[in-house]
Amino acid sequence: MRTRVTDMLGIEFPIFAFSHCRDVVAAVSRAGGMGVLGALYFTPEELEMELKWIDDHVDGRPYGVDVVMPASYAGADLGVDSPEDLVGRLQGMIPDGHRAFVDDLLASHGVAELSGSDAGRVLLGWTDATARPQVEVALRHPIALLANALGPPPADVVDLAHAKGVKVAALASTPRHAVKQVEVGVDIVVAQGTEAGGHTGEISTMVLIPQVVDAVDVPVLAAGGIGGGRQMAAGMALGAEGAWTGSIWLTVEEADTPEMARRRILEATSRDTVRSRSWTGKPARLLKNEWTDAWEAADSPGTLPMPLQFMLVSDALRRIGRSDAAELATFPAGQIIGAMNQVRSAREVVFGMVEEYIEAVERLGRLTGE
Repeated sequence: MRTRVTDMLGIEFPIFAFSHCRDVVAAVSRAGGMGVLGALYFTPEELEMELKWIDDHVDGRPYGVDVVMPASYAGADLGVDSPEDLVGRLQGMIPDGHRAFVDDLLASHGVAELSGSDAGRVLLGWTDATARPQVEVALRHPIALLANALGPPPADVVDLAHAKGVKVAALASTPRHAVKQVEVGVDIVVAQGTEAGGHTGEISTMVLIPQVVDAVDVPVLAAGGIGGGRQMAAGMALGAEGAWTGSIWLTVEEADTPEMARRRILEATSRDTVRSRSWTGKPARLLKNEWTDAWEAADSPGTLPMPLQFMLVSDALRRIGRSDAAELATFPAGQIIGAMNQVRSAREVVFGMVEEYIEAVERLGRLTGE
C-alpha cells in the first residue's frame, strides 16, 4: 500500500481518520494510519490541551489537525480582526424572525432552555479570525499535516505550515476547487464526493475522483462514502493515493459520540441523511429528522449564510442535546452509516479496511489472470 502519500507523511497505511475525538485520532495513528483532529469545536486553549494529550499518546506516530477557513463567509468584509468584536457585529446581522422561528420550533417539542453557564458557543472556527489562533496552536505541535475543510487555505497559512515542515491538505468537491488549492501550494487534495458527512458538494465520489486526479499533479485522497477496504480499493483504482474517512469513526469504541447519537447511527440506513444548510448555512450532509425537515417547510424563514446560521442555532443544538427530543437531534453523517451496524475498536476498523482492500485487489487480479 505504498503511495506518494505514505512516503510523504511516513505512515504505513494511506488511511486518514477525521475525528473530533482525540482518542480516535491517537488510536488510528498508532494502528498505522493517520488520525486528523478536527479543531473546529475547541478554543485555542482547549486545542492546546487536546494536542498535548495526543503528543503523549500517539507513540511518536504522525497525526494531523483539520481547521475550517472558508474562502467566503458573512462578515468577511467587515474588517474586524478580534473574534470578540466579530461576534458582536455578526450577532446584529441575525434577523429577529429567524430567532423566533428557532424558539417556536424548540417550544413545540418541549425543549427546555439552558442556564447561562451552559450556553453554546455562537462562533466557532468558521472564520479567518477564529481559525488562525487554532492554526497557531497546531503549528506549535509536531503535527505532520494541516488540513482545511472548506476550500483553499490562505496562501500565508500554507507558507507557515511549510516553514514548519508540515504538509497541507484541503478538501475539494469539484475539479475547479482542486486546481485553486494547488495554486496556493496545497500538497494533497481530498476529493470529497456528495456521499460524505458534513460539508460536501453535489458530485458523487465515483465521478469526482478521476476528474480531480486528471486536474492536478499532487496526490489525491478519495473521500465520501468510504468505510471499508472495497471502497478504498475503488478509490485507488480511480487514481487516488489514499482514503479520507470520517463517519465510520463515530461508532468506534474510542469515540466520545453520545450514546443516543451512536444508537441512531447504528440503526440508520443510507437513505437517512440529507444535504441541508440548517447546521452552518453551507450545504452539509446531516442525519435527516424533524430538525432538517423544519428548515425545508413552507413556514421556514430560510437559512442564513455561514457563520450566521450556526450562531443562530448553536444554543438550540445544545438545548436539544441536553433534552429527550431525539427527533430534533441532528449531526453530520455520511451515507456510509447504512453499513455501520456494530461497535469496533479503531484498530479493528483500520486493519479490517486493509484486509478487505487486499482481498479486493487480489480479486481484481484474478479477473485479469494475474
